[in-house]
Amino acid sequence: MKFIVHDEPVGRAATNYVARADLAPFGLEGQVEQLWLKAVNDGTYEVACVPFLTYGVALGDSVLLAEDDYVREVVKTAWHRTLRMLIIPAVPAADLGQVTDQIKSAIRTSGLLSEWSGERLVAVDVPPDMDASEVITAMERVVNNGRAFWEWADSRPFSARS
Repeated sequence: MKFIVHDEPVGRAATNYVARADLAPFGLEGQVEQLWLKAVNDGTYEVACVPFLTYGVALGDSVLLAEDDYVREVVKTAWHRTLRMLIIPAVPAADLGQVTDQIKSAIRTSGLLSEWSGERLVAVDVPPDMDASEVITAMERVVNNGRAFWEWADSRPFSARS
């Protein structure tokens, strides 16, 4: 089992709860993403990280957990969207810093929250009232140069493991 972890979740707090999302329904058999959550008094949990690989879940969404601490379903959306970009392995280490600096600069200028998994995968939180056009333009530039792929995480609905 391969675990995708969040080293620096944007909503980290002393009382966070860590649950899992099975990535098999998204074509990633044998992989699990650890999601940071905040307990809500009604038995639900609010997502406190920006998901790297789980589809249909975003920062602030409310989820229910199964008895084994896997996310079972999304019960309420926060209307945030997650924009993800993966820099391809063929980008030489000498160029990688320049690419990531461009993306980090666009994220910072836009005032958006993001999380990085290593040096090549970034997940950006886009709240409903924020403009992500600068980040999208920066990502498109990298993608059009054949150095990355990007997608919206809500392009597919959440699906729990069977």
